[in-house]
Amino acid sequence: MNDSPAARDLASLLPLTVDLEDFHGTERIGDPPRELTTEHAPAPVAPKAGDIAYYAPWGDLALFCKDGPAASADPLVLGHIDADPAQIGRVGRITVEAAS
Repeated sequence: MNDSPAARDLASLLPLTVDLEDFHGTERIGDPPRELTTEHAPAPVAPKAGDIAYYAPWGDLALFCKDGPAASADPLVLGHIDADPAQIGRVGRITVEAAS
């Protein structure tokens, strides 16, 4: 996870389990239990395979299994998971826990 306010807000919800569904074959999306802060959001960047992002307009978490579209102001990249993109594309549920 990066050090953005949105990533810290997500970390405050851990441990967290989110059910995910396919979105256009590019990402797996699911709903956190509440909206995350977007205050002082970092500059937008194009998400890469393995990135965890927050899509503020819908309030979704997104786990990218392919590189996302060119940079836009909507997805806030929160961090990265080191995993095979093909595995990410098949994930139906993810549990995120704080590192010990």
